[in-house]
Amino acid sequence: MVITGFEVLLLGLPVNEPLAGGPSRPNASRPTVLLLLRTDEGVEGIGFTFLGAGLSRALKVAVEDMAEMCLGHDPLDPAPLFEKISALAGGSGPAGIFTLAQAALDIALWDSKGKVAGQPLWRLLGAKGTPVPAYASGAMMRDFDLDIVLRACRRLTDDGHRQVKMQLALPGAYDRDREVDRIRRVREALGEDVELMCDVNQRWTVQQAIEMGHAMAEFNLCWLEDPIAHDDLRGQVAVNGGQPVPVATGEFIYRLNGFDPLLNTAPPDYVMIDPFRAGGITPWLAIAELAQVHGKPVVSHLAPEVQLHLVAAIPNGRTVEYMPWSIAMFREVPWPRDGYLHLGEAPGLGLDIDVTAVKRYRL
Repeated sequence: MVITGFEVLLLGLPVNEPLAGGPSRPNASRPTVLLLLRTDEGVEGIGFTFLGAGLSRALKVAVEDMAEMCLGHDPLDPAPLFEKISALAGGSGPAGIFTLAQAALDIALWDSKGKVAGQPLWRLLGAKGTPVPAYASGAMMRDFDLDIVLRACRRLTDDGHRQVKMQLALPGAYDRDREVDRIRRVREALGEDVELMCDVNQRWTVQQAIEMGHAMAEFNLCWLEDPIAHDDLRGQVAVNGGQPVPVATGEFIYRLNGFDPLLNTAPPDYVMIDPFRAGGITPWLAIAELAQVHGKPVVSHLAPEVQLHLVAAIPNGRTVEYMPWSIAMFREVPWPRDGYLHLGEAPGLGLDIDVTAVKRYRL
């Protein structure tokens, strides 16, 4: 079996909030690059990537160029493919658009491998099929009015979510009291039985993060996510040891070797892996193994359609971020039930492209 063709599409997926019916942005779109990798035996592997933002057209071209290099190669033997791509890419890697494009290809190759084997990816990776915990993400954004956030708390708990994430680092100048009031109101609305995570998206200084960590200790947070710049390792050490709330970080880190300095210098309580910045499923699994060596649990960032297979398959998998940014591309996607994602039996990723939606969102 060899790769004989491909199609790469740039889509503008809708920017909405389906988990709790929150505000949508009808004039905005989320650029996403979709890869369909085809073989002479009729197998079609699905991969996708984004985070290119204003460089999404460049990302699409990079995916096209990588897919072109794969023609005539066996999709079940990816190592020579990536050696060839790395050699031809020269000094353009290893991070940035190179890695984001490689992720789409690697995901498509794993999807193809599962389809050829007639097995879902989770089983191919050795998971037992136990449902995976998932946390609702995106329904309590920092720019939403407080009443919208509190309505989301009620909607999410009514729908059975047992883990949810909110954002802090509210718009405007840093105001400790305003931040604390927001999280207090959220905790009261959720009750004490729901696990609560808080994402800061690298917006606090080291001192602010330490101050807020102490102020938030009473709210029993599962973790405080990316409170400061991810590459400020000295600051990470200070934050990890200077306040009582567990810290999650890693989503902004590219590739396996990017995690070595973090885990050796300032290991967080939770290692968060983004499948696109990681470079796809293959390096994702290697990063998770490295986290296991350091005794750290792994949590996912984005792409729950892919990541439920991965978190299910590793011994240190903790929970899947259910951020439904990419679901519009597919006819059906796994959806959390009572706080869990259930693993399906369809081969590969178990995803089918929604052809009508893809036409509608094509840029």
